[in-house]
Amino acid sequence: MFSRDIGIDLGTANTLVHVRGRGIVISEPSVVAKDLRTGNILAIGAEAKRMVGRTPASIVAIRPLKDGVISDFDITEQMLRYFIHKVHDRFALLPRPRVIIGIPSGVTEVEKRAVQDAAIQAGARWARLVEEPMAAAIGAGLPVNEPSGSMIVDIGGGTTEVAVTSLGGIVVSRSIRIGGDEMDQDIVSYARREFNLLMGERTAEDIKIAIGSAYPLDEEVSTFFRGRDLLTGLPRSIEVTSAQIREAIEPSVERIVDAIKDTLEETPPELVADVMDQGIYLAGGGALLRGLDTRVAEATQMAVHVADDPLTCVARGTGKILEDLISYERSLVVETYAALPR
Repeated sequence: MFSRDIGIDLGTANTLVHVRGRGIVISEPSVVAKDLRTGNILAIGAEAKRMVGRTPASIVAIRPLKDGVISDFDITEQMLRYFIHKVHDRFALLPRPRVIIGIPSGVTEVEKRAVQDAAIQAGARWARLVEEPMAAAIGAGLPVNEPSGSMIVDIGGGTTEVAVTSLGGIVVSRSIRIGGDEMDQDIVSYARREFNLLMGERTAEDIKIAIGSAYPLDEEVSTFFRGRDLLTGLPRSIEVTSAQIREAIEPSVERIVDAIKDTLEETPPELVADVMDQGIYLAGGGALLRGLDTRVAEATQMAVHVADDPLTCVARGTGKILEDLISYERSLVVETYAALPR
């Protein structure tokens, strides 16, 4: 019966589902493909992502979360319902699970309510929310319930969350709407500005993963920009180096580093001392950017660690909370409204 509990990392780029006692069972892109003529949902997750930029006019691939918050409530609800039912189909569990969902720390009350309502409408028995940096800190194994400061930087697709935790709560936090998506956009803009080349965001993301970096590499590598030449209208391929990609994504990286420094400036001195002892932890997909830990360490003069399996930190954190709700009760978002009667 206990395995009905589900933790969900509802991300801008990817949604991960953790089933209590089973671990992470689903990790799929937060994308939904919809037929505009009939209104039917054609595909959700990995299958829908393959359609991005490749659909006819009547089919649109939608990302229902923008900058970490719901931009399309109905589509998000259908996506949540799909993931919840997929889990139950896989393990033959009864529906109506208890659900804990990770949300960005900067969201409004209305946005919190939207996430909670979407989960309940999608079939949850009850839904509680946890701020993503707190879930990431728990998933990374930081001592969040101790009276000492821990600093976590969760760099996702749509947002970067920086938080200092102590005694089960967030003491100081900062959420900026800069993440992996913004870096992809930086690369698209760079290709257009420098080479008059029009390229898609999927291609930009592949290039970022292949050769992106935030700090000079020991050995610079190269790959190819492929897109349409804006002058001739014909396909064109241009070789680019990791140094050029680093220059392209520099504005986004700079803002992430600034957010970390600003958070440290607001942190009480006792907790800053703890963070200096323990170091800063990076989580989320953005933590995989080469050299980002070195770049942050240089800017803050502190030790910086990349969490184990940073992509799954938030989902693992929601799973740990479900296993010990009493210990982590203080870490959950305080509800200022009643959940939907069910």
